[in-house]
Amino acid sequence: MTFNWHSDLLTTATALDKHYKNTQNVRRFMHQQCGADFRFDRDFMAWIRSGAPATLGDVVNEWRRRQPVAEGPPI
Repeated sequence: MTFNWHSDLLTTATALDKHYKNTQNVRRFMHQQCGADFRFDRDFMAWIRSGAPATLGDVVNEWRRRQPVAEGPPI
């Protein structure tokens, strides 16, 4: 049975397969995990499809790693 990216429950342990799709279900999951600033861009989508990540947890961690560190006011 193939995983349904449109409706199946997503967790950080969900394995990516060759049928992975950037569905609304995935977008909702990523917003929950990464916050309202989450966006897919071409480079990030290419990384996902490269076979590098094994789970959605890997995708979450990579998106967080790519985000610039917010600088606070000078102390």
